[in-house]
Amino acid sequence: MFDVTSRLTYKNVPTWHRVTCCRVCENIPIVLCGNKVDVKNRQVKAKQVTFHRKKNLQYYEISAKSNYNFEKPFLYLARKLAGDPNIHFVEAVALKPPEVTFDLAMQQQHEAELAAAAAQPLPDDDDDLIE
Repeated sequence: MFDVTSRLTYKNVPTWHRVTCCRVCENIPIVLCGNKVDVKNRQVKAKQVTFHRKKNLQYYEISAKSNYNFEKPFLYLARKLAGDPNIHFVEAVALKPPEVTFDLAMQQQHEAELAAAAAQPLPDDDDDLIE
């Protein structure tokens, strides 16, 4: 997970991935999450998030504060680990999320940027993740 309001955290993603795959466990499902998408001063734009495409990882933009998309990485991992694409969560969220104003227009803009970014060609080198 990296913080979309901090470029440094995204620059560390390749190192974290390498350590996880080489030193922890080779064949485990991995999800990359960009957290804090509810914050207005986003520093890592959707078009800059390309690492997951290079490594064929699932990617979700989430907000731990507002619970936006919070269940998606867990559901993806549960399905992968169980080998059952039909698994779904049935229980409601245990904790009531805090009162957070999430701008619908901003959410739609982020989703549009993410869709446009997915169609962009990948850079040749991991060192070019963020300029």
